[in-house]
Amino acid sequence: MTYVVMSPCVGCKDTKCVTVCPVDCFYEGPEMLAISPDECIDCGLCEPECPVDAILHEDEVPNDEMPFIEINAKGSEVWPNIDESKEPMAHKSPYTTAEAIKVIQLD
Repeated sequence: MTYVVMSPCVGCKDTKCVTVCPVDCFYEGPEMLAISPDECIDCGLCEPECPVDAILHEDEVPNDEMPFIEINAKGSEVWPNIDESKEPMAHKSPYTTAEAIKVIQLD
């Protein structure tokens, strides 16, 4: 099991969550962060750190956010690892869930 970064992160990319991760399983894409499902130890420390509520356990991901389970898996394979906090892109995502899914292209 793993935690998943969802659409509220797209265009926001607040990195407070990465500093509490004990296994450094976050990866940084151009528009969002991703959690590696192979590296996440399911500790849950990142979830309360996210100021835009973009992180949930995969069992709690709403239906409209389900594509982000695959986006996290694929993104964590191609994006660089991040383990330090940076300035966020914005204080909240400018996208709806459907728009955010279209913004993240990993094919």
